[in-house]
Amino acid sequence: MSQKIVVFWYSQSGQALDIARQVCRDLSRAEVQVVYKEILPRPAYPFPWSSEAFFEVFPESRLGIPCAIEPLSLEDVQDVSLVIVAWQPWYLSPSIPIHAFFQSPDVQTFLKNRKVLSITGSRNMWVMAMEQIRTYLRECGASLVGQIALNDRHANLISVTTIVRWLIHGKKQKTRWLPAAGVADADIEAASGFGMPLIRALSSGNWHALNHELRELGAATYNPALAFVEQNGHRIFGVWARAIARKGATGSPGRALMLTAFRYYLFSVIYLVSPFGILFFWLTLPLRFKKVQKHRERVLGLPEIDDQPN
Repeated sequence: MSQKIVVFWYSQSGQALDIARQVCRDLSRAEVQVVYKEILPRPAYPFPWSSEAFFEVFPESRLGIPCAIEPLSLEDVQDVSLVIVAWQPWYLSPSIPIHAFFQSPDVQTFLKNRKVLSITGSRNMWVMAMEQIRTYLRECGASLVGQIALNDRHANLISVTTIVRWLIHGKKQKTRWLPAAGVADADIEAASGFGMPLIRALSSGNWHALNHELRELGAATYNPALAFVEQNGHRIFGVWARAIARKGATGSPGRALMLTAFRYYLFSVIYLVSPFGILFFWLTLPLRFKKVQKHRERVLGLPEIDDQPN
């Protein structure tokens, strides 16, 4: 087949890159060359984070304000058949380096008329961030042909606890009382199974079936209760982010008080309010069933591909 694809990736922990490598693991057997290009913020963000630094990036992430990134060399990937972007959400939005990647004029020119596969690894809320990725791709004229979204499968409050422990304290591993943080190693290993639909699409040139095949393999799952919480959280986060940004740019002393208030708000909502929000959703599901089904198809389907003839 002798084709080439490029994987652009940003991952502090390496999890998104691990997923992408597993997806592409068997492509070499089909004579597909895979080129990896890291998106490098300038300066780099810390990992693990301090608590202050972690909350400092909230407004810019939610509002899509980019950071500086190292220039990406694109000359050697002009002939690729597919672009893969491996990324992760921050605060229900793409991470700041991913915003910067998609807002780069050189990247926008490169992506025009290209086919793109999205790969993300997250705690459990990725839907609103993926909406922004779709918007970026539409704006630069690229076609989203598939999505892989792997999540932490543990209960919401458990996954919050483990991800904070990992991000702030650098402790990912399982303990006596808590599971390991992030996407399970077994799920990352199993991501190699998503390579076969990719090989078939590359071989045949028919991309219309790719996302359907990935869905059948469980490449992305939709939890309606979490999507309900996420949609509301994303809207409220926007209010907070705009209010904090008006106090000054990143590092401005004037916004420190509001960031502290947001920190207390966030953990209060997660641990005290969100369980009741989820309960409310399930109790009122019969009233919103059709709307939920429509949203599910929007999230998991790709109308821009699905509505086109084969």
